[in-house]
Amino acid sequence: MSKPYSESCDQNKDPILSILSPIFINYSRVLEIGSGTGQHAVYFAGKLPHLIWYTSDCNPYLDGINMWLDDAGLPNAMQPFELNVTTSKWPTLDTDAIFTANSIHIMHQQDVANLMTAAGELLQEKGSLVIYGPFNYNGLYTSSSNERFDQWLKNRDPLSGIKDFEEIESLANINGMQLITDYAMPANNRILHFLKTK
Repeated sequence: MSKPYSESCDQNKDPILSILSPIFINYSRVLEIGSGTGQHAVYFAGKLPHLIWYTSDCNPYLDGINMWLDDAGLPNAMQPFELNVTTSKWPTLDTDAIFTANSIHIMHQQDVANLMTAAGELLQEKGSLVIYGPFNYNGLYTSSSNERFDQWLKNRDPLSGIKDFEEIESLANINGMQLITDYAMPANNRILHFLKTK
């Protein structure tokens, strides 16, 4: 198996880091859901050495993540564990924050609901959930490129696709989290920062 690579991870890592750095400044443990290739984990763990960065994903991605972690040799980037948000038993982790990038639009709606429920259970008060990716607002696409991307996603899997911001916020509220900031990001993406308030 060759080491996986995502060009988009290279393109978006610095803009994402600029948002994560102040959010995570007083945290010590972060769980990444859907670590993908492992590139984000290596980059963010290297740039934020005060954090223990837990990696996770579905089983087919674990070997690739390990390749990135092994090459980087970072003491604060933990080996990945299998986590399917719908079928896996969630870990018992003492974590301050949860981060996920480019995962929500791949998930089915029930997967998203399960993720938000589990995040609400796992996070303690003042813990953060940070979600990166594209979202629709008031049922509308924010760009023609997002509309084309959504069609591509649905051609692969009709139950996937770009989710509505309002639905994500509602799920967060139901699970004891409140939106702190909705950040505009390059390439018609967003970062949603939710804080556990109860």
